[in-house]
Amino acid sequence: MLIPPVTAAAIMDGSVTLAFRRWDRPRMRAGSTQRTVAGVVEVVDVTEVDPAHITEDDAAAAGVPSRDRLLRLLDRRPGAHVYRMRVRAAGADPRIALREQAALTPEERAAIDARLDRWDAARAAGPWTRTVLDLVAERPGVRAPDLAALLGRETLPFKRDVRRLKELGLTRSLAVGYELSPRGWAYRGRPVGEDGGR
Repeated sequence: MLIPPVTAAAIMDGSVTLAFRRWDRPRMRAGSTQRTVAGVVEVVDVTEVDPAHITEDDAAAAGVPSRDRLLRLLDRRPGAHVYRMRVRAAGADPRIALREQAALTPEERAAIDARLDRWDAARAAGPWTRTVLDLVAERPGVRAPDLAALLGRETLPFKRDVRRLKELGLTRSLAVGYELSPRGWAYRGRPVGEDGGR
């Protein structure tokens, strides 16, 4: 379920409490969570509804100006059924705290090593994780297509790889390109503040 940044922020501050989607079958269930730019959103419950029964209050709770506007938005989407979800804030994105971690214990470093080694071993083309980390460290703020080209790779697979490293808290996205997070620098063996002030 895609949640626009403005809607995600409104869920986090409590001003939006509902979401409506048109699907062939439910894609979320009660207790599901989703990370957004504003924090983690939890789906409290999921109920199939008749669009005719959606009210103006429902639209307002979903952050949509009117019922008519909400129905028009739903009608633009494929899917045989409309689902109403109660949503709420479930806390900050845990990756934010993770990537701000500027020191690693030996156990944490070993866990990262093990994960990266597994990813490297699974890639038929050969190891890639440390190469991508080094590239991001050496070229912060460089566009993904340019970084991918330096490795002779396609952009989308390269971006997927950087996102995998982000899941471990090792990189973070910039307005353009990426940089190593404090945790990424700690893993790479250089404290924050070295290597060009990073």
